[in-house]
Amino acid sequence: MFENRVVLNLLVTDESPRNSEGAFASLADGSTLYAWSRYQGNDPDDCSPAVIAARTSPDEGCTWPDDTIREVVGREGRCNVMSVSLLRLADGRLAMFYIRKESFLDCRPRMRISTDEGRTWSEPSLCIAAPGYFVVNNDRIIQLKSGRLLIPAGYHRARSTSLEVSDYGQLDFRALAMFFYSDDAGQSWKEAPDWLALPLPNQMGLQEPGVVELKDGRILGYARTDTGTHWRFISDDGGLHWHSLEAWQAFPAPCSPLCIKRIPKTGDLLAIWNDTSIDIGAQASSWGRTPLTAAISRDDGETWSKSKLVEDDPRRGYCYTTIHFTRDDAVLLAYQSGGVDISVLAELTIRRIALDWFYA
Repeated sequence: MFENRVVLNLLVTDESPRNSEGAFASLADGSTLYAWSRYQGNDPDDCSPAVIAARTSPDEGCTWPDDTIREVVGREGRCNVMSVSLLRLADGRLAMFYIRKESFLDCRPRMRISTDEGRTWSEPSLCIAAPGYFVVNNDRIIQLKSGRLLIPAGYHRARSTSLEVSDYGQLDFRALAMFFYSDDAGQSWKEAPDWLALPLPNQMGLQEPGVVELKDGRILGYARTDTGTHWRFISDDGGLHWHSLEAWQAFPAPCSPLCIKRIPKTGDLLAIWNDTSIDIGAQASSWGRTPLTAAISRDDGETWSKSKLVEDDPRRGYCYTTIHFTRDDAVLLAYQSGGVDISVLAELTIRRIALDWFYA
């Protein structure tokens, strides 16, 4: 039988009401780093206080000793820090990105660099110069073959000048997909000329966009919507200009994020999302974000295999997945897994699956 098991559950505790949205990195000594938002106090709301914590696995994600837990980014901003991305840069350094949330007027990504495999980090630098509410999901920033760093962001217009974050009515949920890039390893950033809007009546826009580089050098972008499916779009010039915006019928879904990464061993694409074509009798406590499914594309995203169930509890919601490929041909998936009597976003699961399972 192929390995497919939960290796860690980060549950709600008296000290932490939410463990949320993280990312993995393989380190030079063979260990695996996982960093995530660890909330503090007693409120799991998106704008409640949080720090970025990390822990390491010495054995490719099989075990996660408690004595490796540490805080890597403390309290910053009026609200919190969240949505971690870890990226091994082409020059060998390790980059960490996260958003610092000040208010509905200011939520922007920061970048830190480590030259000692995550033991220490530089001071944060801004990736978007002008204030605005920019949603950048966890595990989203990529580096292209050219060396360019590319950040996909969902921009939300503020409807108020208030700094209070208790009323979500102050925020326009109809996101524009925007893109920011750096050609000098993050020392400076520019805004891409093109942005995208959903071209039909909607309530959510193009939220939480993601990107993956195709074999021919084009960039495939995608975003969640409230239209019953994800939407996709293409760039031919490294993320500057975008075209071919269309509903992606291969990915029927609720308004919940899709994650796509290239499998290093095979060169195929792996997608993780909530496939709504599979009816498991989802309950209200799941927010409709169940089941969690996986599919493979052998032709760079043109066609996809039949989806396979990763999680299918109708009471729980599964979302904000991180995909990481280990050196021993396994896949680590980390995702939110709450529901029932708590928020879908309150608890986090790490699952280890043999790569062959996705092809079986």
